[in-house]
Amino acid sequence: MRTGPARLRYDAAMARTGLFLAVLFAAGAGVAAFVQTLDPQTLADAINIGGSRIDDVRTRFHAPYHVSVAQAPVDYIEIVTPFRRVALDAEARARSGDRLYGQRDALATLGDAPSRVDIVVELTFHPLNTFIGVPDYLVNLLPIVDGPPIRPRQISRIPRFGPRLSGTPLPYPYAVAPPARNGSQPLLGGSIIATFDGEALAAQGMYWVTVSDAGKELARARVDFSKLR
Repeated sequence: MRTGPARLRYDAAMARTGLFLAVLFAAGAGVAAFVQTLDPQTLADAINIGGSRIDDVRTRFHAPYHVSVAQAPVDYIEIVTPFRRVALDAEARARSGDRLYGQRDALATLGDAPSRVDIVVELTFHPLNTFIGVPDYLVNLLPIVDGPPIRPRQISRIPRFGPRLSGTPLPYPYAVAPPARNGSQPLLGGSIIATFDGEALAAQGMYWVTVSDAGKELARARVDFSKLR
């Protein structure tokens, strides 16, 4: 346990860190939010947020990307922009003890699709369902003002056989559930990951995320990209 001068130096360092991140959030709130292509400074901002030792910093950052839906079977959706992808990856690495995450790692995380935007749809099914896998629900983005639907480049589906732990953050990399052994566990829910081309999205655009089954809309939620990064 730190005492005396050592404790004072530690407290001062933590205060400076907190002040820096507070300024970072204040600056971020005033800029045009969604960024299709991350420059070195934006990469550094995302890395600093993901690697922060202050839980409240990360909690406040992630909050706008989580959109409650509560229209069965859709519980909520998560938006993963390129900026958030870097922050999530840096956060996952920091939790594993690796705090040397840098811009080279961030660029590797963005890979060959640096503008990719993922919409993660979290589902809970009726306990008496007869599904053997996550249904072929479709996820689209519909501009609120005007324009045709924007369809995903691809859709992945991840089944969930056990209960979801409430309050847990979005797992990254996206968790893949193991198959139920000999059908011993019921399919309780799952995730749909719809991948969109970020270059097709407006930086300040407002969209409906729609989830449909065979042409019938099951749920929709509004997403304002001007509030995200």
